Amino acid sequence: MVFRAETYCALGIFRSLGRLGVKVYGIDSLPGAYGLRSRYCAGKFFWDFEKSAPEASVAFLKQVARTVGGRPLLIPTFDTRSLLVADHADELAEHYVFPRPAPGATRQLYSKREMYRICSEERIPTAETRFPSTLADLEDAMGSLRFPMALKGIDGDRLMRRTGGLRMLIAERSEELRAAFARLDEPGHPNLILQEFIPGDDDQVRMVAGYFDEQSQCRFAVSARKIRQLPLRGGITALGVCDPCEPAVDSTRRIVRAVSYRGILDVDFRYDARDGLHKMLDVNPRPGAHFRLFADRNGLDVVRALYLDMTRQALPPVEPRWGRRFVVENVDLYASVGLWREGRLTLSAWLTSYRGVAETAYVAWDDLVPSTLFVSGLVQKTARALYERLRATTRRLISRLRRTAQAVA
Repeated sequence: MVFRAETYCALGIFRSLGRLGVKVYGIDSLPGAYGLRSRYCAGKFFWDFEKSAPEASVAFLKQVARTVGGRPLLIPTFDTRSLLVADHADELAEHYVFPRPAPGATRQLYSKREMYRICSEERIPTAETRFPSTLADLEDAMGSLRFPMALKGIDGDRLMRRTGGLRMLIAERSEELRAAFARLDEPGHPNLILQEFIPGDDDQVRMVAGYFDEQSQCRFAVSARKIRQLPLRGGITALGVCDPCEPAVDSTRRIVRAVSYRGILDVDFRYDARDGLHKMLDVNPRPGAHFRLFADRNGLDVVRALYLDMTRQALPPVEPRWGRRFVVENVDLYASVGLWREGRLTLSAWLTSYRGVAETAYVAWDDLVPSTLFVSGLVQKTARALYERLRATTRRLISRLRRTAQAVA
C-alpha cells in the first residue's frame, strides 16, 4: 500500500514491486496521479491527508486495510505521511505491516536540530549548524560561521508550506541573510537553521539509500553521487550515478544505531575538501524520490529489501552496480539549461553525461500510460514557456520600436 502516489518515487515503487508480481495499491487525493495510472497499480483509493485531521486519516487507513484484506505492507512516500505512521504506529499495526523504529526515532531524524545533536554526540561529521530564534541569535551565529551560509527549515515541510515550495536559501552576505531571516522567520515559533554551506560542485554531494531490519541491522546500503541537481546549488537529484563512498555508508549505520531506527533511509552528504570529510546534511526516514538509482545488479533496491524482509523472505547479497545512472527527465532538463546559461555545461558534456543511464524516473517501456502522460505534459509545459518567452520578447521589441519612432518624430 503506497500513499502519496503522484510522485515519481511512488511510481518507482509501483514498478519495482509490480515487476515482482506484488499487488500494489495506491492512495492519493489526485485521480491523475502517475502511480495510480501505472499498469502495476492493483487498486486506488482517494484521500487528502493534508486537509484531514490525523485521527480521520488513521480511520481511513484502517478502512482501506479492511477493504484490501489481510495486513498489507504500508509504505509512506512523503514526510508528513511517514510521521503519521510513526505517531500512530500502535493503532495501524493491527491493520498493516511496517517497520517499527524505537519511539521518537523517526521524528529525531527528521528534525534538523535533533540530527545535529546526535551527530555531535556520536562524532559523525556534519556541517556546522546554528539554530537562531531571534535576530540577535542570528548576529551571534554569523560571527561563528563562514559565508556563504544556508538558511533551512528545522521542519522542512513547514517552511515549504509557508514559502510556496522554498527548501533552502543560500546567502552570500550578511545583509542578504538578515533580510531572508526577517522574511522567513515565524516569531514565537522558531523553525530556521543556519548552516555553513560547504563549497564544491554538484558532484561533491553524496547520497546513501539504506534499509535496516528490526534489529537495526543494515540489510541494504548503496552510495551514489549527484551529477546535477535543481536548484543548482542545493536541491533534488536531477542526474545521479552509483559511486562507492564507505565513509558515508559508515555514518549512516552509526546514526541508525544511535536512535535504534528501523526501515528505509535516504541520507545526503557533502564532501568538504577543506578537511577531507563527508559531512551529513539531511536524513529522510523514508524512500528517497530517486531510490531506483541505487538498484543493484539483481534489481534489489530499498523498497524490495523492505518487502522481502517484512514478508519473512530471504534477502540476496547486495551487489552494487557502480556506474549505474538514473535521471529525472524534467528536473534534469531545467538543471541542464541553468548550467548552460552559467557557462558550466557544454553540449558535448551534456550528451556524454547520459552514458550509463539505466533508468529514468517517469518513462518506462513496460508502463506506457504514465510515460505518455508525462511526455505530453512536459511538451505542453515547454511549449507554453517558449510561447510566453516569445511573446515577452515581441512586446519588448514593439515597445522599443515605438519609442524609436516617437524619438524620430
